[in-house]
Amino acid sequence: MTERTLAEWLAYLEQLHPSAIDMGLERSRRVAEQLGLGRPAPRVITVTGTNGKGSTCAFLASLLMAQGLKVGVYSSPHLLRYNERVQFDGREATDAELCAAFTAVEAARGDITLTYFEMGTLAAFWLFERAGLDAVVLEVGLGGRLDAVNLIDADLALVTSIGLDHADWLGDTRESVAFEKAGIFRQGRPALCGDVDPPEPLLEQVAQLDCPLFLRGRDYHCTIDEHAWQWAGLSRDGRVLELHDLPLLDLPMENAALALQAYALLQLPWDVAQIHTALRATRVTGRLDRREICWNGKALTLLLDVGHNPHAAEYLAMRLLARPVVRRLAVFGLLADKDLLGVVMPLLAEVQHWAVAPLPTPRSRPAAELQALLCNLQAPVASYTGVTQALQAQCEQAQDGDEILVFGSFYCVAEALEWLEHQVEAADGSAG
Repeated sequence: MTERTLAEWLAYLEQLHPSAIDMGLERSRRVAEQLGLGRPAPRVITVTGTNGKGSTCAFLASLLMAQGLKVGVYSSPHLLRYNERVQFDGREATDAELCAAFTAVEAARGDITLTYFEMGTLAAFWLFERAGLDAVVLEVGLGGRLDAVNLIDADLALVTSIGLDHADWLGDTRESVAFEKAGIFRQGRPALCGDVDPPEPLLEQVAQLDCPLFLRGRDYHCTIDEHAWQWAGLSRDGRVLELHDLPLLDLPMENAALALQAYALLQLPWDVAQIHTALRATRVTGRLDRREICWNGKALTLLLDVGHNPHAAEYLAMRLLARPVVRRLAVFGLLADKDLLGVVMPLLAEVQHWAVAPLPTPRSRPAAELQALLCNLQAPVASYTGVTQALQAQCEQAQDGDEILVFGSFYCVAEALEWLEHQVEAADGSAG
């Protein structure tokens, strides 16, 4: 049989299981046993939450790598390349590595059907186990309790925040979401929560499993002012640790604070200079991701953010309010199952003009619906056939120094990133 390319593997995975999402661990566990999978690394940290998972994972990986540790990170979804999901010390897995892993999982699964995500998760575990890593940071795909990532017993389990999203799978109350996310906790092992007001089901799970709980606002703290931020938390043996005058970050400092508390429990060197450097160096594509561009002689700022639920929109609005600009234009698309009004309302006062577009997926909410809502809210809005067209139109009408916010979905930001790559290529070509 001819070996599949990565693109062929991904196309194959998409049609392997009748449902894109099929919550449950039984199928993945059986295939993991067939593969002979053990622990992917001596230290395992699992991260779930409604928002903030990606940046928390990135901060953790930076802190661990600053100690010279070999670190694997598994995350989802990807923006431009599937390879982004599996990383070794900041290097994306190669096509060849991923194809080898998919081949191994395919051989082991027999007649067990796996979803796209389950196949990808088992492939990542297979790669990590063979890479001789010191630690892995695993981002939960959806929920926690029944997510394939939860096959692994984590040494530390982190919940970043608890809000409403994916109601069809996680329920439509914070309590039901908290129950699902607390499913990553393990008997007697530290549980960390970045939500200052966790619903009762999370606390009940902590009590039932006798987990040491490290709660933001009680066991660890961060305070942010105009020029710096401060952190205080606890070591594994209960000593108070403090960091002062930390540099302000583009990514959420609240998520950096959670990552710092996790790091403090791993009994690794506590070198303040190294910690400062690791935090400053952390970047996550598409999350409060600021790019300076020149468009037809105009200096413009693009701000890319994958936020797609009310909780993320409220946080984004708070960060925009702290960085006022003369004029901010938005490029916006949203999936049909998201809370349109809940995403738009927090940002109305921060955006002076909206360009809406459908996303390149059947799950997209029609641009006409986005436009109608914004018109009803008396917001200036224009509709376009695609994200690229909307972005180019906003660049055309923008004036020197304006900011263009691209947000609402991974799909929206991915289209903008592809457009940006083409602009750079075109500029390089004209320079030659």
